[in-house]
Amino acid sequence: MGPSTTDEETVFLELQGLSSNEAEVTPKEISISAEDITTWNLPLILTSQTVKIQVNRHRLIQQSSYFCSLFEGNFSESTLKHLPIQWNLEIVIKVLQFIYGCPLDITSINFLPILEGALFFGVESLLLECEAWFRRASSGRGVASFQMSLDALIELWNFGLDHGIDFIPELCKGYVARNFVWAMSCNSFIDVPYNFLCACIEHPHLTINSEKKLCEALLLWVSNNGESSQCSLESSNGCYTDILKKVRISLLPLSFVAESINMYQNRHIFAGKRRNCYFSKFADESISSIFDLMKDKQMSPPCPIADDVFDNYRIRLTQYSERIDLSGCIQITPYFLFLSLVSSSCNMDPSSRRGAFEHLIKFEHPKWNCYPVSKELLSTMSFESVQELDVSKNQWPRVDAVIECINMSFPSLKLLKATHCLNFQMKTLCDVVQNCPQIIEIDLTVDISCVIPARVSVISASTEPYQGLENASYKMLKERMLSSNLTKLTLEGRTDINDIDLHIISGFSSSLSHLNLKGCSSVTDMGISQLVSNCMNLRSLLVSDTDFGRNSVLALSSDVPLPAHLLGLHHHHMHLSTLAFQLQQLHICGCKSVTPASLSHLMSHTYSLRSLSLRETSLLDDALYAFMGSSLEYVDVSETMVSGTALAYFIHRNPRLTVLKAMGCSKLHGYKNNAEINKCPSKILPISNRSDEEDLFHELSQTCILKEMEFGWGFTPFSLEILRPSVRTLRVVTFGLGASLGEHALTILPDICPLLEEVVLKFQVISDCILRSIMSSLRNLKVLSLCYCLGILTSLSFQIRMPNLTTLRLERVTPGMTNDDLIILTRGCSSLHELSLIGCMLLNSDSQHIISSGWPGLRSIHLEGCGKVTCNGVSSLIECKALEDLLLRHNGRGIQRNIIKDAASKLPLLRTVSLDLCDASEGGFDTPSSANRFFLSSVKIACCKTQRCAFKLQNSTACKMVHKETIVLEWSSKEVRTTIVRERV
Repeated sequence: MGPSTTDEETVFLELQGLSSNEAEVTPKEISISAEDITTWNLPLILTSQTVKIQVNRHRLIQQSSYFCSLFEGNFSESTLKHLPIQWNLEIVIKVLQFIYGCPLDITSINFLPILEGALFFGVESLLLECEAWFRRASSGRGVASFQMSLDALIELWNFGLDHGIDFIPELCKGYVARNFVWAMSCNSFIDVPYNFLCACIEHPHLTINSEKKLCEALLLWVSNNGESSQCSLESSNGCYTDILKKVRISLLPLSFVAESINMYQNRHIFAGKRRNCYFSKFADESISSIFDLMKDKQMSPPCPIADDVFDNYRIRLTQYSERIDLSGCIQITPYFLFLSLVSSSCNMDPSSRRGAFEHLIKFEHPKWNCYPVSKELLSTMSFESVQELDVSKNQWPRVDAVIECINMSFPSLKLLKATHCLNFQMKTLCDVVQNCPQIIEIDLTVDISCVIPARVSVISASTEPYQGLENASYKMLKERMLSSNLTKLTLEGRTDINDIDLHIISGFSSSLSHLNLKGCSSVTDMGISQLVSNCMNLRSLLVSDTDFGRNSVLALSSDVPLPAHLLGLHHHHMHLSTLAFQLQQLHICGCKSVTPASLSHLMSHTYSLRSLSLRETSLLDDALYAFMGSSLEYVDVSETMVSGTALAYFIHRNPRLTVLKAMGCSKLHGYKNNAEINKCPSKILPISNRSDEEDLFHELSQTCILKEMEFGWGFTPFSLEILRPSVRTLRVVTFGLGASLGEHALTILPDICPLLEEVVLKFQVISDCILRSIMSSLRNLKVLSLCYCLGILTSLSFQIRMPNLTTLRLERVTPGMTNDDLIILTRGCSSLHELSLIGCMLLNSDSQHIISSGWPGLRSIHLEGCGKVTCNGVSSLIECKALEDLLLRHNGRGIQRNIIKDAASKLPLLRTVSLDLCDASEGGFDTPSSANRFFLSSVKIACCKTQRCAFKLQNSTACKMVHKETIVLEWSSKEVRTTIVRERV
């Protein structure tokens, strides 16, 4: 003890260690002085059974209200020289260190124990230190800056409320609100107390990607915590479902409301809980609110929204928002987007905000189509944290104004996703590239046209450009070339993109590493080759169903300046300096312009590929032998003429393969001949009497662990047995024409591949036993497709519940299905998004109501040859408000003439309609104009003709209906195209 401390001021604190293992206690007792606190041996102290600490009585009284009351109050301990303390030894040491001026290391792990210690011993300055640390730690952006689990935050919340420490609940709810996406991904989210969750949602800094994400989180929470079956919209307390009132139901995607509410309600029932009426009420109110908002957006001008109800329509946007997801929110107009930006802006005073509202009302008025958006206004609405924006499936009429808003309000935007938005033209793309310098990824995917020249026989075609639409591509050619940091561009399905557009894109393509032109049927081989030649950093090229051919192959295999990262690597490779060498992904499915020689030439130049798709090309063995890479993970050679020997060699060189698709390869089946053996550049394959496919499957079983596979010709039960080691982790399997597995192999398929999520069987022999085995064993199954299979399925097959199944296709396999069977299906497969029924001849018009009421969230309905389903029209199917794809063919003559426009007006997400003239009650169908097509992108009308039966008897009038042609209407950003093809599409 130092000389400054007198005997009267000296007190000994006797602390007991908490170790339960006596063998670990060394020594059993230790005596130390607080005057030497900076030199304490903490590891030794913390492993002692008893610690006696000599401290200054006066210092303790000054710093701690606990010791002040103890020493100066009327207690027996007040005069003691030796004071026993029953508390956590490590925390008492830290409290004493703080009292004696030592720096304190607070972490997310020890914060609560230190706080408890400061509270128990009444060290006010330590409480302030804890508060300061927690404020700093919880104010950071992102969970990495804090590293405290949600469990710990829940414990802190409860501790703060129990002990009346106001700053803890305040900071906890602020942190969780700002990082709500992280919180809802934690397993302990369902354990968040009701009041804590409510406080987070009501916090002004609640940061969530979309209203959909918030609703998903609350539905999950309610389904795990809700108990009362008597809850209603009017209940004010005691009902957990009341928290769903905090969701802004007008801003939910229509498809999500239709799908998910029913799914959660059914899961609630499957869990053994009583049916909660609030789920259905919530769904009905959400759908009604969305449709009301859609009606309001057609008003001109929009009505001003009162301040007290505006929050119901405001997109959740804060200074911490990094991602905004408005996909599928067709009810949200530019007006509401701008209104949300104005209301969320921190840079506006109330008068400026009111003026902005008036400005936006004028902007939305139809007579103000050219009304400019004030740059002064937009400059005050900047959200610099936003890096991703998804506006997919939203047909905004003033897309130019939306892009201008994006340019000004999101200066740090890096990713723009606008799939299925036909309004986005080439000029729009250039505007984004020119005005968003930080953007690196743009996705403008639309549905791929069914009229691919290489796949159909065109009888006639005509186009009609939209009136008043300027040729944006030619206009942009006159302007200076653009520069950008764009690395990924997706234009999948864009038939409105031509070679001139590709030439414009080549002006800012120097940094492109990923290019997707899949289904862009209007571009030529020369146009693709010129664009590719400018993409010096190209790593991924997806050009399936295009004119990709010889010129594009030459562009990929020509020498280019060598990138710096490849210098010194693979110096032995003779094609190191080509674009093809750098490619990691190449998809050229259906590219008929690529000759076998060009394909072999291209494959000889590739080396780094990880994903390769050559489906429906002129692929021969030579091309596989020419490929020298060893990094492939995904391969699709379906519908080609490769042999089993070549494919086995190919697999041997690529042991990382996880996806193999080889359906429709008729040459996989058979025995090797000398010519095939001699072609193989390596003797790695045993030369024996085994067939090609046996060598192939043996090689697969020894080399790869598959997650997905497709096979047809040559696949047998013996093949499946050989592949056992490779398919234990299989997620997706497809067996098609030529595969012959038999009942036993299909029955034990779930045992061999227990993790399957998708099963597709085509032209296989099936039975109730097989289907019940699949449905009962594969609880994670999401997709089940049975197409043109032999065998009869009865109602026994449909009595197993599969709540996770989202896609069900029963095509020509259930001719005996009745309405009762359909009802059983709706109960067992409650979460379907896609339904396809073909050849169910016993169904009738009542089936429509069963489908729409049992699966209100269906996105796709395909009904063909289903008895008399449409003999009385299709009014019930229109109740599936989330429909995007509707196919009705040969289901009964009763479909009204105006069905296409009527369905498009009532189903705001509907993009594709397929009908047959045989079902028209009035002889035909009215097709919509460009102005009143709503969200439609394609209409297909098949035509049949009567043909006399070739084996008719004398005086017989026997005849049959055969397909004649299909009329296809397709809308793009530039024009409407009408095509007549011989095929049924």
